[in-house]
Amino acid sequence: MANYNPPSDDELIPQLLKNDEIAYRQAVRAYHGMMIHLARSIVGDAIADEVAQEAWVAVLRALPKFERRSSLKTWIMRIVSNCAKSRLRHESRTVNYGTAIEEATAMLSSNHFDEHGHWATPPSVWHADTPEALVSSTELQHCINNTLDSLPPLQKSVITLRDIQGLDMESICKVLDVSESNGRVLLHRARSQVREAIDQHQRVQ
Repeated sequence: MANYNPPSDDELIPQLLKNDEIAYRQAVRAYHGMMIHLARSIVGDAIADEVAQEAWVAVLRALPKFERRSSLKTWIMRIVSNCAKSRLRHESRTVNYGTAIEEATAMLSSNHFDEHGHWATPPSVWHADTPEALVSSTELQHCINNTLDSLPPLQKSVITLRDIQGLDMESICKVLDVSESNGRVLLHRARSQVREAIDQHQRVQ
């Protein structure tokens, strides 16, 4: 699904507006995995599927009013983000996003990154050439996954969209409704946490 290239927005949107089933399947194939990823990063595994389904309903209802100020993908992901945040409030698990941003700013360590947000010292390359290395690689993946799961929702969302889904920062900030500066702070903080977890994992090997 990640390698599937859907038709262009110019082709896909008019067909979706006509309730074309093929177009809908193409959209689901292209975007549903990303939607689940984003929903999971905000609300967790338990209700991520429900949030994605709610988002699809919202997408189809709102599509006639879509003004195309962004790409269809960015617009869909913004709807997923809004649905997920609404579910958080509904489930009485509201997250104080303002506090999360303030904490990220206060705790930010830029030692591992340059001014462009790239690794200053990239993590060591792991070569899975032996059974022992394969085990270590699997353990490292568990370590990274656990670290991602422990991040505040916005941090996890930003790093998921940037480093896993490959969205640019402008799109991510639109999806999550944060300023570009806050988005970069959140990304720095999330990457710092992951890097620290990797460093600690390597030290105990």
